[in-house]
Amino acid sequence: MDFHSKKLINDPNDVVTEFIEGLIENYPGLQYLDGFPEVKVVLRADVSGAKYDKVAIISGGGSGHEPAHAGFVGEGMLTAAICGDVFASPNVDSILAGIRAVTGPMGCLLIVKNYTGDRLNFGLAAEQAKSEGYKVKMVIVGDDCALPPPRGIAGRRGLAGTLLVHKVAGAAAACGLPLADVAAEAKRASEMVGTMGVALSVCTLPGQVTSDRLGPGKMELGLGIHGEPGAAVADLQPVDVVVSHVLKEILSPETNYVPITRGSRVVLLINGLGATPLMELMIIAGKAVPELQLEHGLAVDRVYTGSFMTSLDMAGFSISVMKADQAILDRLDAPTKAPNWPVGAEGNRPPAKIPVPLPPSHSIKSDKTLSRPEKLSPQGHILEAAIEAAATEVVNLRDNLNEWDNKVGDGDCGSTMFRGAVAILEDMKKYYPLNDPAETINEIGASIGRVMGGTSGILYSIFCKAAYAKLKENAELVVTALHWADALEAAIAAVSKYGGASAGYRTLLDALIPALSALKERLNAGDDPVDAFIISAEAASAGAESTKHMQAQAGRSTYVPGDILASVPDPGAMAAAAWYRAAALTVKEKYNTA
Repeated sequence: MDFHSKKLINDPNDVVTEFIEGLIENYPGLQYLDGFPEVKVVLRADVSGAKYDKVAIISGGGSGHEPAHAGFVGEGMLTAAICGDVFASPNVDSILAGIRAVTGPMGCLLIVKNYTGDRLNFGLAAEQAKSEGYKVKMVIVGDDCALPPPRGIAGRRGLAGTLLVHKVAGAAAACGLPLADVAAEAKRASEMVGTMGVALSVCTLPGQVTSDRLGPGKMELGLGIHGEPGAAVADLQPVDVVVSHVLKEILSPETNYVPITRGSRVVLLINGLGATPLMELMIIAGKAVPELQLEHGLAVDRVYTGSFMTSLDMAGFSISVMKADQAILDRLDAPTKAPNWPVGAEGNRPPAKIPVPLPPSHSIKSDKTLSRPEKLSPQGHILEAAIEAAATEVVNLRDNLNEWDNKVGDGDCGSTMFRGAVAILEDMKKYYPLNDPAETINEIGASIGRVMGGTSGILYSIFCKAAYAKLKENAELVVTALHWADALEAAIAAVSKYGGASAGYRTLLDALIPALSALKERLNAGDDPVDAFIISAEAASAGAESTKHMQAQAGRSTYVPGDILASVPDPGAMAAAAWYRAAALTVKEKYNTA
């Protein structure tokens, strides 16, 4: 089923010219020729054709691949970029206008991706420019490694590896080399690079419908950058498997697309296709580097990761591998003012990881302190059972918490609390000194702090640290119910102080504050401590439910409309009430069976 995509545009016919206008506003070192809409050329603002004393480097093609090609215009890289309409080769007049605008006595080099329309239009423009007296050479880049030979007269497609050729040529031109030498370096670089792409979705042209050519759970291998079908459609695999396959195709000795063998030095470029998060691109880079090193025996000298040559809003990536020597590395490392050229890591790398420093409290603790006692005291048994019940309740509540949080937050409350609860259950078996309530609470905080991210993690860490400090004030061996109530009060005060929330703010405190109030009231009235605990748990549950009627004043829920909040309790409050109630019921059960 096809559907209209959502685009932040005006008239679909104006997207390229409006992109250029926005680009120029961002980068004062760039300008464009006043020939819209037929002539769409971005060029360096510091270059005047008749007076320019270096070889001009000109590239371009259809738009929709941003930041390529206009984003790579700048000293040390492209002198001009010729922009066609989306996925359409620029016309001859545009290319000629670009040549005339930036080409001086040293001539110009046209770097063209290997697509029929680009070859023909740039080729005709080159011949026309030569007839006008300009010195012009052209290098065609075909770095695609996805399609098996023979490929007929079309040849290998030009992909993201073209950007590495741009950089080599731009650096050579900046050194003042003559046209023939600059062209030779660009030609050599083009023969050293191979690229293959993988798509998880197809792209959508402005004003057109989105195709469902790729179904759920499918990926396309070896696609082109214009949305054309790839070499094969396959089931989606873990990224390790996909990266391994792509690198094997690029480096295949059967096709011999690139002259890379074991022991070679290489440059790696990980390119997003438009809708791939940087997180995923970095994961790909993190898998590709060791794969090249360990499986293919290559030295990876430079890594560039980002979205450089995209395909509109396509989800996916391409990998380019270029054989490198010191001459190529020097060109890639040479300075450039092109706004979208990345900074590649170079030189001797420090170790990728170093040990995590231990906090002073852990480094001075004895093994006995950080281990479970061989024999638990009666209080230790009850404390263990209460902790286990509370953590297990949170584990079981994960999906409900996530469901509530999807409506009023960022959808991860259950998953975050789940990680903390699982860590508590695992650490309790080994490390918690359960006969010492204060130190046990401190270790619970350490477990939470290690695995729980976000606001919940830090708030519960503060909660435990404050309760620990209060319990440590007690010099007696036995912790009484009043001691626990004082610790709860201190913990709530610390969370309120540092988190900024209080009663009625629609947070976990709306469960814990009523619990504390009921607990202290019943204890001061002389009630049995276990009964007081149960009554306070009921108050916690009622407080959590009451958050449906509160307007959020803290956290992400503050951005949610009141009518939505009215149907959903605060997930943090529900979680707090749940573990508190589970602990209370377990304590009651243990005392009743004692």
